[in-house]
Amino acid sequence: MRTAGSITTKIAVIAGVSVLTLAVHYGWLLEPIFGHVHWVHAIHGRLCYIPIVIAAAWFGLRGGLITAAAISLLVLPYVVGSVENSRDLASETVEIVFYFAIATLAGLLFDRELSARRRRQEAELQMERSQKLSLAGQIAAGVAHEIKNPLASIKGAADILADDGTSHEDREEFKGILRTEIKRIDTTVAEFLEFARPKESRLRKINLTDTLRSTIRQIETHAKRQHVSIDSQLEDGIIVKGDPDKLHQMTLNLVLNAIQASREGDLINVNLKTSTGAAAQLTVTDSGVGIAKSDIEHVFEPFFTTKTSGTGLGLAIVKTIVDGHRGDISIESREHHGTTITVTLPLYTE
Repeated sequence: MRTAGSITTKIAVIAGVSVLTLAVHYGWLLEPIFGHVHWVHAIHGRLCYIPIVIAAAWFGLRGGLITAAAISLLVLPYVVGSVENSRDLASETVEIVFYFAIATLAGLLFDRELSARRRRQEAELQMERSQKLSLAGQIAAGVAHEIKNPLASIKGAADILADDGTSHEDREEFKGILRTEIKRIDTTVAEFLEFARPKESRLRKINLTDTLRSTIRQIETHAKRQHVSIDSQLEDGIIVKGDPDKLHQMTLNLVLNAIQASREGDLINVNLKTSTGAAAQLTVTDSGVGIAKSDIEHVFEPFFTTKTSGTGLGLAIVKTIVDGHRGDISIESREHHGTTITVTLPLYTE
């Protein structure tokens, strides 16, 4: 976007260069040194193309023509008063014609380039808007899909609880269903909000080992209910610059995904160690259902999921967290043989 200040500066530059070339033409700069020689005026004729081309580049065809006209008017006194024969007059006239020809050619070329650039920018903006609308549609569809089933369960439970003939035991059971389904809706909405409006990371010096130990202790009870075991091998004292809440959420999502992919009796391995390149390396390995080769490249995309339930945002959120910590994440998986996800984070440096 052009501002008044930038336009004024550009006009001043064009005027300054034009004045310099006219000073050469009128013999104010070079003739005191080299005397009255023809090549001085030949140099001026070529130098005048410079401000014309600059004006065309900055202001298009109109700018080039205005500058060519201004230079032509300013050299007319010299042409009228100093030209000695018709041959010199014809040469000067041809030079002025070339000023306008150069202005027209350069102006048209730069105008064409500017129009093409504007069309590209408009196309990019339109594509960005389309992507945002598409994402908004996916979010709306995802929220509707994930909330629809719990709402149906809540409605059914509410109808049964409203029936005076429902026994005390059934009432307690359906109260539990209500609490479970409301919690499920709350979790779904929170996950969508986390993806759509992620909180700003507050990076500071933290002990990653302690953060992971706390997360694993928190999720072990859930794993046991699914009859899945967690084996953690965490190197002590690994310090990174990170947001403890975000890294807690990252680990929680990774281990939850591993639990959901596992079968009864499976073992999940969580390993944390320092690796080459001053980095901390976290790996989460399960021996569950695995991921098809054709799906691996899509696992970090929002809303992509191979599960019958779930928003498909877990790994997308993990990827966002890792990127926010300037880390890397990779995945290796074989269908029916399990999955290994590796996260690499830079170690803390003073």
